[in-house]
Amino acid sequence: MDNPNVNNPSGPSPIRPAPSSGDLNKPIPLADPDKPIALDLGPVPKTNVSHAPLNLGGAAAPAPAVRPPMPPMPRPVAQRPAARVVSTDRITGVKTFFTKLHPGALQFLDEQITDWLKQNPSISIKRTDVTTGEVQAKKSEPNIIINVWY
Repeated sequence: MDNPNVNNPSGPSPIRPAPSSGDLNKPIPLADPDKPIALDLGPVPKTNVSHAPLNLGGAAAPAPAVRPPMPPMPRPVAQRPAARVVSTDRITGVKTFFTKLHPGALQFLDEQITDWLKQNPSISIKRTDVTTGEVQAKKSEPNIIINVWY
């Protein structure tokens, strides 16, 4: 291995020329200490590397399709938020729904609440509370608990 590298620092390197003396631990003296040190090592050598795409003898690449200009997107019309329906009646009952915290169970919970509301169209919802906690069963697992006050 005659090439100098990190493992073989015996020869000259392109970054740092070999010192004239045999002491490798001696720093290289600067020609003019007031001048900044140049960061480049000189001109970049030219190579004979082509940057053109390769043609492997297949069919010529099709010309890129010209897309027609996109029509401007219509701006969405800002809608006013729906007015809240507030009932002046007193709260007469509560219905509690709960399920485990995984996607299938949450989807089933959505269906349960929707079905209950469809079966009871006369109910006016006054308030809802959502909390997470543990429901005691065979195992104690985290659940989402929804209280619907009507």
